[in-house]
Amino acid sequence: MTTNPDPSVRPAEGRAMRRALELAALGPAVGDHARVGAVILSPAGDVLGEGWHRGAGTPHAEVAAMAEVPAEQLRGATAVVTLEPCNHVGRTGPCALALIEAGVGRVVYAVDDPGEHAHGGADRLRAAGVDVVSGLLADEAEAFLERWLLSVRTGRPWVTVKWASSLDGRVAAADGTSRWITGAAARQHVHEQRAAHDAILVGTGTVLADDPSLTARGDAGELLADQPLPVVVGDRSVPDTAAVRRHPRGLLELPGHDLAGALRTLRDRGVHSVFVEGGPTVASALIADGLVDEVLVYLAPVLLGGPRVAIGDVGVGSIGDRRQLDVTSTTSLGPDLLVRARPHRPRTGTGRPAEGTAPSGAATAADQAQNDRSTP
Repeated sequence: MTTNPDPSVRPAEGRAMRRALELAALGPAVGDHARVGAVILSPAGDVLGEGWHRGAGTPHAEVAAMAEVPAEQLRGATAVVTLEPCNHVGRTGPCALALIEAGVGRVVYAVDDPGEHAHGGADRLRAAGVDVVSGLLADEAEAFLERWLLSVRTGRPWVTVKWASSLDGRVAAADGTSRWITGAAARQHVHEQRAAHDAILVGTGTVLADDPSLTARGDAGELLADQPLPVVVGDRSVPDTAAVRRHPRGLLELPGHDLAGALRTLRDRGVHSVFVEGGPTVASALIADGLVDEVLVYLAPVLLGGPRVAIGDVGVGSIGDRRQLDVTSTTSLGPDLLVRARPHRPRTGTGRPAEGTAPSGAATAADQAQNDRSTP
């Protein structure tokens, strides 16, 4: 449990921040905006209003919460919000100004907004005489907002790399067949992960070899409500008859092999998270360049042998250069096992990864000729 060092924080504000995080989770998990929750408290610590951001173009969490409160009760009230109130005009006005105009007397928030245009709300509030406290439950809020925060801070989306393999690390049999290494439960979990990301990325080799649809589907094959934007990188063209061309989100083709540049392009298009199923070539290049934030490995209790390995050259010349991962969870999915891991990063004094640090052993990508396989 994170405690706030500011002695002025009241117990009611701590409870309100936890509630604000619960409210934030009600917002859309994918999209260009952070999921934010807010609670309005009376001077006595009673809850007056609650709100959360419901998506692009809708009122921000603070404004939604204030809309539940009579105007006279807002004067001198406290706003507890998970992210620093914004200070810019977009589809909606700046939340900092809305709080000032409503007469809110105190604002308690968890995490500073790192956005180039949105930050500065706290300074604006203080300049208007509002009492401002930051950092309440900051670690919890950082963890909740980690994808969005990394995307804004680094200028590239959060990258999750997935592969399904045998226990000996093979993604296909010697003859190239791979359907199916894992069982139905693992494959369905992959579809849920697709739906939980803004985009899904593969190489042209995967498209030409497997003709995947790259949609997110339910148990009965139906399309899920949230669909990732399909992205294909590489020099070869996607055939007009390819299944991915019938994707409900359309298709984005990014020519060339500059994966870092491709990620920047996606971020510029509002993509904050990418699910990579591009096979060994794409996965290895991203890992080698230190561009991976999470790895999902679906392990099947089978042995295949042969040359079809899950990843290739990731820039490790000796054991001292190994890429250290931290396993964050293991989950049984029918007969299979899902291992979640993240590149090991140095920790700050707050317990958070140091900003701007690359995964251990980051090196230049090697463009190795491998067979790209993915879940269709």
